[in-house]
Amino acid sequence: MVMPICSSQQHVRQTHRCGTHGFQQAAVFLSCLLLLSVPCTPAVAQSEDDYYRLISVSTSQAPTESRSATWKPAPDGLPLEISGMELLDDHRIAVAIRKGEVWFLDGVYEDPPVNVTYHRFASALHEPLGLLRKDDSFYTVQRSEMTRLRDIDGDEVADEYLTAAKGWGVSGNYHEYAYGPKTDGQGNLWLTLNIGLGLKGDELKRTIFEPSLNLRQAKWRGWGMKVTPDGQLQPVCAGMRSPSGLGANSAGDMFYTDQQGNWVPTNSLHHMRTGAFFHHAEALASMNQPGSTIHGVRNVPNGVPYPDALRQFPQLKPPAVWLPYRKMGQSATDIMLDASDGQFGPFSGQLFVGEFTQAGINRVFLEKVNGEYQGACFPFRSECASAVLRLLQGVDGSVFVGLTNRGWSSLGTASYGLQRLVWTGKTPFEIRTMQAMPDGFLLNFTKPVDPKSAAALTSWKMNSYTYLYQSSYGSDEIQNQDLNIVAADVSEDRMSVRLKVNGLRPLFVHELNAPDLRSADGEPLLHSLACYTLNQIPSTEKR
Repeated sequence: MVMPICSSQQHVRQTHRCGTHGFQQAAVFLSCLLLLSVPCTPAVAQSEDDYYRLISVSTSQAPTESRSATWKPAPDGLPLEISGMELLDDHRIAVAIRKGEVWFLDGVYEDPPVNVTYHRFASALHEPLGLLRKDDSFYTVQRSEMTRLRDIDGDEVADEYLTAAKGWGVSGNYHEYAYGPKTDGQGNLWLTLNIGLGLKGDELKRTIFEPSLNLRQAKWRGWGMKVTPDGQLQPVCAGMRSPSGLGANSAGDMFYTDQQGNWVPTNSLHHMRTGAFFHHAEALASMNQPGSTIHGVRNVPNGVPYPDALRQFPQLKPPAVWLPYRKMGQSATDIMLDASDGQFGPFSGQLFVGEFTQAGINRVFLEKVNGEYQGACFPFRSECASAVLRLLQGVDGSVFVGLTNRGWSSLGTASYGLQRLVWTGKTPFEIRTMQAMPDGFLLNFTKPVDPKSAAALTSWKMNSYTYLYQSSYGSDEIQNQDLNIVAADVSEDRMSVRLKVNGLRPLFVHELNAPDLRSADGEPLLHSLACYTLNQIPSTEKR
């Protein structure tokens, strides 16, 4: 058993090696005094594995975790490039894979998962990028339609492949992915459509043209659509580039993620609602189609700071949360609500966002200010075996992680597969929520803070920045400004800290770092970074 070594004890060991006897005695005396006031820091760095353990159910290469000897690959010839997941019962899940099939996997909750079995439910689909179970059927979005899959005779093989919705354009461009469905609180089924990139030749013949803005795309490309309970396909919002993640929050409102590229400065999370336009100008090629919810755009600003673009472009809406590039991933994917009521740790009710390139998961806290969503993002879990495309919460609160990196590179040891993320029962020291205040931010923690380090202004660093809205690829952080934190007030129960900050700027990201903060038992934050998208500064206090 390794005992934690305090920083003051480490200092004593150093002086013993290089100091005189008198200096050693003085150092020991000072160290003893320090031990009365400075929290003890564990000698061994905390690991995400201590709190959330990854179990490889099936991957294209043997996993590196300690239980790799119990790993069982998928059957020969089955590339488990997971593109959709759904629950079946308390021991099985269903997965869609990119080659166009749906499989039922049994034994996936076992630890170790040595008895996983595979049963094919459906085949011959065109790159399904989602999976949803509703009533007696499964739904998936293929390139050209939403399809209902139904087993009539009870043999767990789909007998009916029915068109549940169609009506968007497909030019044949490789980038015209279609994602979904996910369901909102009103029972609507939502899907999102990629922009086609670099259209040419015959692809252009299969597009529509918006002459006043000189834009071409296949119909409804770059739009978010919903299918109502009575089967009507309705365009809702637009401006999407690569909206590969969809998910509803606990209120039943629908969100999507977008990925950095042209017109999209960095990865982002958006609240989907009627008439909202988000980033990508080429989606406006469908602006004048019957059913469009966006009208009257005559000019699109280009190469201006995002707050200025919002003032010049009334239909443009800011994301609820920016995910700063590299700090919070490079290619955001799926959205999952933690609805486990504590079975997955201390973040119930928050959203988790998959990350493709960095093979991980980030966490998002949302709140409403003046009726609109905004909030903070935090790192959560790294070192998945491959690109994270899909997330699904299991019946026990654990999270299934669907992997596939085909077409783009990612970190990790595998090209595809399935992992399960399990909370170990230990609570990490984290910033649980970050709420905007009229003069700063209110931070709530998962464990009590050490009041001395929490009240020290040197424990906190904050800066703010924005991005360029431009047709070229991505954007650097611009108009960066360090902010002055003038007070850090610790609550009586030590579970929250109120930071008072000079120089808050609406429509800017406010990035907080707290590497020197400690918990009451001496732990540093597992993740010391938090980024709050401050679209609006609240006018009233909240606790």
